[in-house]
Amino acid sequence: MLREHVGVIDISNFGKYEVAGPGAGDWLDRLVANHVPREIGKSCLTPLIGMRGGVAGDFTITMTGDDRYMMIGSGMAERYHRRFFDMVPMPDGTAIEVATPRMAGFNVAGPRSREMLARLTDADLSNDGWPFMRSRSISVGGVACLAIRVSFTGDLGWELHCAESDQLALYDALLSAAAAHGGGPVGGRALGALRIEKGYGSWGREYSPEYWPQEAGLHRLIKLDKEFLNKDAYLKISNTPPRESLTMFEVDVTEDADANGGEPIFLSDGTPVGRVTSGAYGYSVGKSLAIGYAREGTVRAGDKVDIYILGKPHAATVLDSPPFDAAGARLRA
Repeated sequence: MLREHVGVIDISNFGKYEVAGPGAGDWLDRLVANHVPREIGKSCLTPLIGMRGGVAGDFTITMTGDDRYMMIGSGMAERYHRRFFDMVPMPDGTAIEVATPRMAGFNVAGPRSREMLARLTDADLSNDGWPFMRSRSISVGGVACLAIRVSFTGDLGWELHCAESDQLALYDALLSAAAAHGGGPVGGRALGALRIEKGYGSWGREYSPEYWPQEAGLHRLIKLDKEFLNKDAYLKISNTPPRESLTMFEVDVTEDADANGGEPIFLSDGTPVGRVTSGAYGYSVGKSLAIGYAREGTVRAGDKVDIYILGKPHAATVLDSPPFDAAGARLRA
């Protein structure tokens, strides 16, 4: 449904932090590894580096106003991430608020998401008027929202964050508009399958402190021309070849059993080479898919491996790119 039309996904469980004050941008820049936006309405994706140089987290950071930012990350890692926030001294007059309890959110995504939202807002949703990775405060169905043009589905879409008290009103308005365009609600398991089709990693599965940024594919987002938390630890491992690499597989499923995470991966001769971190059936691409880490240099695109699902070997092929929109054209449509 979402890939053909539009879907509405509840993302209220995402961790949300508001950083405000005269030193907000500088504090964030010292915390995360990417450059923090300095123009209102711009957003960035950034890793947080752990004490041994691994991936401690990944965030979307948006500049929402003068000296004001919204940072969005994993909800289940909220308490863990707050330990890292405490490691960077906060400038006088600046503060961070855990905004998760007071804010709700929905992701509207799919090729008709622009048409659908146009029924509910007067904002210019065109590509020229609202490029990918830009944000704006708008009214959607009469509800004030922080809208960010980004989507964990890998499709055209917007995240809409509103006050918790407006959650039901916004949800009702979104579902009504979606129904008019052949869409409807999309659940968490479906979201998991959609992000796997796109090859997106998730905190606690593909991203955790045990994995180096160059293994998880996040090293491109690290900027060494500035200081950031645990930069020295990252520099110690930054030029070290990956021990293993995040890899995508198409699984030959002859029974109703897709990979889920934790399944071992073997070469045809029985040599163990890795493990699955996430798996699902990709309904929009018609393939059983798995993402996992394979020992560096052991497999390449087109190679055949065996993934043991429920104790049984299933043939799988190493993919060279995600099966859905590898070039990112839909995100930027």
